[in-house]
Amino acid sequence: MDAPRFSTNHLAGIEGFLSFATEKSLFNGKIYCPCHRCNNRILHEPHIVGEHLRLHGIIKEYKHWIFHGESIERTSVQTDQTVRTFPSICTLSQDNKADLRDLIRDALGINIPTLNESFDGVSSEFQNNSQEYDVNEAQRTTERAATLLDDCDISLYPGCVKFSCVSFLLRLYHFKEIFGWSVKSLTCLLEFLNEAFPDGNTIPTTYYEAKKKTSALNLAYVKIDACPNDCILYWGDTSKKISCDVCKSSRWQSSCELDADEQVDGSCRCPKPAKVLRYFPLIPRLKRVFQSSKTSQSMRWHKEGRTKDGILRHPADRSAWDAFDKRFPDFASNPRNVRLGLASDGFNPFRTMSTSHSTWPVLLIPYNLEPWACMKQSSIILSMVIPGEKGPGNDIDVYMQPLIKELKQLWIGVDAFDSSASESFTLRACLLWTINNFPAYANLSGRSTKGRVACPSREFDGTIEYGVAPIPRSGEDILREVEDEGCDLFNNFEELVTGGDEANLINQDETLWKNRSIFFYLPYWRYNLLRHNLDVMHIEKNVCDNVIGTLLNLLRGGKDNIKARNDLQDMGIRSYLHPKMRNGKEYLPQACYTLASRERDIFLSIVKNLKVPDGYASNISRCVNLKEHKLSNLKSHDCHILMQDLLPICLRGVVKRRC
Repeated sequence: MDAPRFSTNHLAGIEGFLSFATEKSLFNGKIYCPCHRCNNRILHEPHIVGEHLRLHGIIKEYKHWIFHGESIERTSVQTDQTVRTFPSICTLSQDNKADLRDLIRDALGINIPTLNESFDGVSSEFQNNSQEYDVNEAQRTTERAATLLDDCDISLYPGCVKFSCVSFLLRLYHFKEIFGWSVKSLTCLLEFLNEAFPDGNTIPTTYYEAKKKTSALNLAYVKIDACPNDCILYWGDTSKKISCDVCKSSRWQSSCELDADEQVDGSCRCPKPAKVLRYFPLIPRLKRVFQSSKTSQSMRWHKEGRTKDGILRHPADRSAWDAFDKRFPDFASNPRNVRLGLASDGFNPFRTMSTSHSTWPVLLIPYNLEPWACMKQSSIILSMVIPGEKGPGNDIDVYMQPLIKELKQLWIGVDAFDSSASESFTLRACLLWTINNFPAYANLSGRSTKGRVACPSREFDGTIEYGVAPIPRSGEDILREVEDEGCDLFNNFEELVTGGDEANLINQDETLWKNRSIFFYLPYWRYNLLRHNLDVMHIEKNVCDNVIGTLLNLLRGGKDNIKARNDLQDMGIRSYLHPKMRNGKEYLPQACYTLASRERDIFLSIVKNLKVPDGYASNISRCVNLKEHKLSNLKSHDCHILMQDLLPICLRGVVKRRC
């Protein structure tokens, strides 16, 4: 056990760590701070790092000081000395002494009889969905695994005893992930190292060659063709179809869009699908988590390592978690059973280019881990990537089918191996809730968030409420409402859509529910106390963008437009803001909450010249365009700082000028 905070051993361990890190420093005496807040991201003077460690504590899983000059390849003598010198900061586990071959065998699941999936990590039910599966692929993957194990014995260069080719490449991959190296930069580095190291070295010269050497460690994904109009997926029983049963669109790109060498007499020789879903099977990824003794032990933290004193530190401390445990005690009895959250939203991979595109990744968060680990990028599981020039909207349920199928299978259980306990067990998993902003909440829940029924909680009619708060509706109440309104999931989840019936078309502005969410096909979803969470930071960013757009009177991003003014006119309020006519043209009178040209200059100049403490916010001045009177490309935390602290200060100069 670690020494108590502020104990003599703990303070001595901190001093020993600072002495070691300062001696190895490459940054003019400064070192990275490994406290919970800085997370090895910020350089500080050693005395400041010491204060942080005493106040916030060191990152618990940071037991290998790679950011402070410690080598990954250590001898047993060095390990023993480290344990004796710094007992309260880091206790080295036996995993660090494991042979690289054993680690790779654990990662690949070799010699574990309970793992029946192929080495490429693709479950058998997905291998024939989008195309014919190559029966020789499993054999080729097995050969790659054997080659990888053999490469563990090949030295990096003649006479090298510290690194093999594989261990060296894995170290470089680690650095690439930590520091965000691009593929091009890593290729240039490999070329340079190949020239600098002695002749006969085994360093590949390109990133492609390096990736090919370690390809056996990869977890594969599945390409599933989809209707270009988001009607169906070509998988399972429909995997052989060539057109959509709903909209009759072709599965393939039109012949005019194909290259000349792909056409024979005007027909397609090698057709390209019009739209492709990239799905990352969940079951092999969860099994891989338990094949590492370190991560498999962390997956029991919510039950065995959590402090249960009633203070909210982790989702396991919430009433929704406790209610689920009481409803399904057999699931709760095994702490290895995985609790997942789901998040999804659209983004433009082309950033600020004029290209219109909306790619939707679907992410899964494993809540079994510690609160400081479950939300890390390395812990989050990418489930699927939905491409398209526009988002899937309400048809996102179509793309969720493979995930729902696996979640239903995981609710029953699959065979897995726990490396920390060296035993086989039945792995189960459940989906607790979703996390999304308000528009995505509508897509994932099936509830309308537009028109007259936009508010999901209460009706605001301007009157004072004296009654008690309404009772939250359960999942079963919602199912009854959905059935009463005649909504269903593209007619039926178990069958293909047979076509739209005009009698069933719903006025989305007046109807509460648009469709039955696909999550209700999970046997436990209706009993979840909390099914959907709103991402407050994301919503705050949307509100901030709208407020800034309205203040600056931007054509895009503001909410003061012709539709809003017509709404005021329909409601019979604020007549001075109603649209007016001038010389036969309609115009909008300037509102008091929009800034004039000179006022915009003052406001944006204040924002651009703001100086804030280090770590308080990013460089907001880079988002200011004085020439075009724009404030754009703000990050979520920037919007939070603006809304909570800076916006009143920046507007103060404008208000004084008006007064």
